[in-house]
Amino acid sequence: VQLQASGGGLVQPGGSLRLSCVASGFTLDYYAIGWFRQAPGKGREGISCISGNDPSTYADSVKGRFTISRDNAKKMVYLQMNSLKPEDTAVYYCATTVACGAEYLYWGKGTQVTVSS
Repeated sequence: VQLQASGGGLVQPGGSLRLSCVASGFTLDYYAIGWFRQAPGKGREGISCISGNDPSTYADSVKGRFTISRDNAKKMVYLQMNSLKPEDTAVYYCATTVACGAEYLYWGKGTQVTVSS
């Protein structure tokens, strides 16, 4: 099982980025994928999760600005991030679980997002 996040970079406040998480070694259809982030000196924060059947979930800090989506055929999960703020600066990770809210089983390497002017 492997997960790999990509799409990070440097963006100005108010800008947008789309992160991608590619899954391999398992059938994505049967699993949920969560996005997390960790800023320097801070703990890991769960920001969004998408499953096959239930509504996606979002942390209050990103609600209304971030949108999670998935393409099972491509084994991809995306995180569209709009109206980015400096406080969104962090390393972003994706992870898989059997259902949002359950223990996460596998974690991918992160991608750095820096929001700065």
